[in-house]
Amino acid sequence: MKGGVAIVQPAGWPAPRGYANGVVTRGRTLHVAGQIGWDPASGQFRSDDMAEQFAQALDNVLAVVAAAGGGPGDVARMTVYVTDLDAYRSARRAIGAAWRARFGEHFPAMALVGVAGLVEPRALVEIEAVAAVDEPGEGAAVDDIHAPGAPDRDEGGL
Repeated sequence: MKGGVAIVQPAGWPAPRGYANGVVTRGRTLHVAGQIGWDPASGQFRSDDMAEQFAQALDNVLAVVAAAGGGPGDVARMTVYVTDLDAYRSARRAIGAAWRARFGEHFPAMALVGVAGLVEPRALVEIEAVAAVDEPGEGAAVDDIHAPGAPDRDEGGL
């Protein structure tokens, strides 16, 4: 098992391209809220390009995973929401390049869903994820995963 994640592939099924059919995990389970393609420091979008927002959303997911002591190979599952499936299809090469730059050949179980819109009107993509990270003592301690300057749970919400 690589990190806390192992791919599950039913015998006789064709190999999936760009995702896994199933994943088994061990370790702490980290649920990453939907991350969009804006710069988290400024809360501003740098671009209205699907591939660029996708890349930034991946960076934001990985920042949360890293804050919990994990890395790209610990991501077990992702759900990607896009507001324009045609724009996603048109940007697949650039999106694939962004993926490989961050995840290499690691492909978690994934779903892609077309949606009418997202809460942030300028967002073109939102990604939520589940990762299996090391137990406390093997990686980040639970007390260490709250980033400085990050809002407390009671400072906002839906």
